[in-house]
Amino acid sequence: MSEPAADGPLIAVLDYGIGNLHSAHQSFCHVGANAHLTADRGLIADAAAVVLPGVGAFGACMRALHDSGLATVAIDAAADDRPFIGICVGMQLLYEGSEESPGVEGLGILPGQVGWLPKTEIRPQMQWNQLDLTDAGTTDPLLDGLDRSWMYFVHSLVGPGAPEVTATCQYGGAQTAAVRRGSVWATQFHPEKSARAGLQLLTNFTRIAGADA
Repeated sequence: MSEPAADGPLIAVLDYGIGNLHSAHQSFCHVGANAHLTADRGLIADAAAVVLPGVGAFGACMRALHDSGLATVAIDAAADDRPFIGICVGMQLLYEGSEESPGVEGLGILPGQVGWLPKTEIRPQMQWNQLDLTDAGTTDPLLDGLDRSWMYFVHSLVGPGAPEVTATCQYGGAQTAAVRRGSVWATQFHPEKSARAGLQLLTNFTRIAGADA
């Protein structure tokens, strides 16, 4: 378990041993959160907010999450009205499943299946792309000040379009870039790799966590 970097709200970054865990943790510390990269259930239960990062294949990330014992912890944290955010594959894990790993169940926190980006486009999308906020996104505190901002994407699959979508990006059509359902947020892009705009999003989430603490 890492040491806190600041005196802001306690944010638990789930440490399940795979993906961009350290960069997500350090970025939250950078914006003033008392962020811990942790698998400690007590610390996670005490946290004002919880973060589920992820990089790699859906199936491998789900196996790692189960092997670490944090799958049920993530489900419980997302259900108890604390701010919760999934990042990149961490976003995809929130759905019921993915075309990338048939037969592997996701966390089921969000409805629907993750699907491949269009065959007409290069996969993965590995580039900066611009956010278009939906009507719901314009009032979402996570995306405050970020309409038309450029964020960094690395992904071959994407979550379904649904009422929960707060932002899209254009890549062979409008693709889901961010969602919100209650106190659960998720981004397909990497805010921790998205320079000033990404840090603004992490600051917004830290502010949400502090207000709810």
